[in-house]
Amino acid sequence: MIDLRVLELLCARFCHELVSPVGAVSNGVELLGEDDPAFVREAIGLIGQSAQAASRRLQFYRFAYGTPPTATNLRPRELLAGLLDGGKVLGEWDEKLSSRSLEWQRVACNMAVLAAEALPRGGRVSVRAEPGEGVAVEAAGEAILLHPEVMEAISRDVPPMELTSRSIHGYMTAKFADRLGARIALRDSDGTRAAFVVLPFQRPGSAPSN
Repeated sequence: MIDLRVLELLCARFCHELVSPVGAVSNGVELLGEDDPAFVREAIGLIGQSAQAASRRLQFYRFAYGTPPTATNLRPRELLAGLLDGGKVLGEWDEKLSSRSLEWQRVACNMAVLAAEALPRGGRVSVRAEPGEGVAVEAAGEAILLHPEVMEAISRDVPPMELTSRSIHGYMTAKFADRLGARIALRDSDGTRAAFVVLPFQRPGSAPSN
């Protein structure tokens, strides 16, 4: 059963994602009352752009936090591209991932968000399929910022009361990976690059994947 604290933080995170575009829509509506035609045109443009941004975020997080639907027209790659559109982070998605289950693609999308959040000055996030099973995600940019609480949330089972609005996404991503029998690990990092990997647990006596 999901702890109430986890639900509270997920709701707070989700609302935080929508505050900016919804607020911009509200500002645009206020501008519609101006007499100046230039203001009205600006308002219409602002409303349109902000509504699209809100819609893209809703679609992404419905997939990222919800049960993956079975619709054949679902394209996680496009959902991630829509989330990153207009921001400081560019995304690259390995076509091989499209043949993986939606559960694995959901973990990949959530890992991409973690990587993007490690790029405060912008950069590039690359998501690719690992040989066999698994996902690798790399963040590269001018500066890498790996918050200790986030790293802790993805590497161990943090008690819910120790979670924060910053670490909740990492916690849920680790839970989704755990459901697949996989773990998240930081493969390597430096000041401008961080590479994560999500791989199935190795069973005792089993040979490592090539």
